[in-house]
Amino acid sequence: MGAAAVSAGPASRTSGTSARPPGRRSIAFVIVLACCAAAPTVGDVGSCGGPIEALDAHKYFAARAELECRHCQDCKLETNACKVACDAHATLPTAFPEGCHPLVHDGDVCLNALDALGCGAFGDAVSDTAIVPTECDFCPPPVILEAGVTP
Repeated sequence: MGAAAVSAGPASRTSGTSARPPGRRSIAFVIVLACCAAAPTVGDVGSCGGPIEALDAHKYFAARAELECRHCQDCKLETNACKVACDAHATLPTAFPEGCHPLVHDGDVCLNALDALGCGAFGDAVSDTAIVPTECDFCPPPVILEAGVTP
């Protein structure tokens, strides 16, 4: 057998056959794959294409105090945070810390997380050395670095 016979082997299998256009199954698969791979674009934080709405501090802190008071009473907790939450005359914050701009969605996630806590975990969240649930930590304190260290 010569070199021409060896090189003609694989080529002869494909020669004479024409490429056929993609079938309906292939097209349907590509459409389904494209739909599954679609994702929100960078900066689309308004949730489902809705408008980006800043969280109203007064409404948020009032709703949080009401929720915390209810849970404090249900769980029979008597921490300082519970006393403040249940005090109808307590002065609630009217603004978030400088540089903190949470969205309505952030506040909803926090309140839902607090509402879902059992008495033990809720007690930790309102203790005098409170453990802030991650969902409610949308305005963490600034990081203080040593001189000469950059983040």
